[in-house]
Amino acid sequence: MSDFSPADILAQALPYIRKFHGKTLVIKYGGNAMTDPALQKAFAEDVVLLKLVGMNPVVVHGGGPQIEGLLQRLGKKGEFIEGMRVTDAETMEVVEWVLGGEVQQDIVGLINQAGGKAVGLTGRDGAMIRAQKLMVHDSKDPEKEYDVGQVGDIVSIDPSVVKALQDDAFIPVVSPIGFGENNESYNINADVVAAKLATVLGAEKLLMLTNIRGVLDKQGELLTELTPRRIDELVADGTISGGMIPKIAGALDAAKSGVTAVHIIDGRVPHAMLLEVLTEQAFGTMIRSY
Repeated sequence: MSDFSPADILAQALPYIRKFHGKTLVIKYGGNAMTDPALQKAFAEDVVLLKLVGMNPVVVHGGGPQIEGLLQRLGKKGEFIEGMRVTDAETMEVVEWVLGGEVQQDIVGLINQAGGKAVGLTGRDGAMIRAQKLMVHDSKDPEKEYDVGQVGDIVSIDPSVVKALQDDAFIPVVSPIGFGENNESYNINADVVAAKLATVLGAEKLLMLTNIRGVLDKQGELLTELTPRRIDELVADGTISGGMIPKIAGALDAAKSGVTAVHIIDGRVPHAMLLEVLTEQAFGTMIRSY
């Protein structure tokens, strides 16, 4: 980054600003970028700048560390199966309180403080995210299923509330909570929500901020571009595992469903999102559909 003067970066940004004007960018916000105050501030500024130059950012956030913190304070131990949080009724209450309350409102406040107009939503608002119970399959034995409680699989997303807010210059901030046919709540993987929302909105880009540099090979080298075939190989040899599996699966689905570019980028780098969108430099891993 230090190779560029500010003038170089601004000159480089112009064609991208023109190219992405009026386009929707779905941003999955999670990991360390959410817990470091300086990175939180940089993230909020990036989102506001993208909105001001004519793009339509939509933020979908996670909150794993915050949920874990509150569960520990309540004396509950978090349990994961195949990268999914086991969610009993009590854990679901914590998830709703942390995601739909604390974390969402923190992000809304930061964006507003940076000069934007953010509005917080959960999947209940505008009947946006309909869900059903997710049964998790064993990665070694697909015949074997696990019941992980109130963890949801998306049935459908109705993006009309998001579109209405975008048209009115607001920045939607979405918590990954869906509802079932009996009005029950479901905790949904935020990467999956971001990918599906990007698909139904016809987003230009899906940007997944995480706490790694991108997808790394066995030697720890960054893989700047991935295809479906390469992803299958990396899952098979264990390079991609655990919580990275739903992230990559969602990203690949979005790419195959018409989202022009999906990027997994390092949320620990200040303004990484801005550099990814507005400069030629590749930050992180780009996933292609072919």
